[in-house]
Amino acid sequence: MKIEGKYSFNISRRKLWDTLLDPDVLASCIPGCQEFRPTSEDRYAVSLKVGVGAVSGTYRATVAVIDKVEPETYTMLVEGKGSGTTITGRGTMTLQETEQGSEVSLVADARVTGIIARVGQRLMGSASKSLVGQFFDCIRARAEG
Repeated sequence: MKIEGKYSFNISRRKLWDTLLDPDVLASCIPGCQEFRPTSEDRYAVSLKVGVGAVSGTYRATVAVIDKVEPETYTMLVEGKGSGTTITGRGTMTLQETEQGSEVSLVADARVTGIIARVGQRLMGSASKSLVGQFFDCIRARAEG
């Protein structure tokens, strides 16, 4: 599944960078996040409660931030399991200055196998887009507020 989007902010690219890599902000902005705990530099243990359609569950994942070019781009690797489902993903965030502030472009690929993939496959694209939108709305509120 491919996820792409561009999101605008009325803050500097530097502030957006710092906000997007702040574990406390991420813990409060990732939909369904119950835990976002650093385990080492740029690595985190994550627990999420997520549902797609009638299928919901709790997932444990590891997140690694790699290929950082401050304050321009970084990649997040995600591997998770739970409720009979496995999720792996890779997403790259690219931050740019704009006349109004800054913009982040997201390009991500995710692979979901198991129960959610079988039962909620038709809903996964729209659910993913909605969750990503909620995440960036929260980031905007936290960074600009």
